[in-house]
Amino acid sequence: MFGLGIIGFLIYAYTIYDVVTGRFGNSSDKIVWILIVIFLPLLGTILWFLFGRKGRL
Repeated sequence: MFGLGIIGFLIYAYTIYDVVTGRFGNSSDKIVWILIVIFLPLLGTILWFLFGRKGRL
């Protein structure tokens, strides 16, 4: 169980890093994605990998 927690945390940390370092056409898009990922960790991570990465430049 501890290993799954570490893997989950690493995926979550990578998602935050990916959002922060990503280039967006509109700066408000980055802020919205950061808030989504921080306040909805599991759902935000899933949404980022399904929809957010495609929206970057």
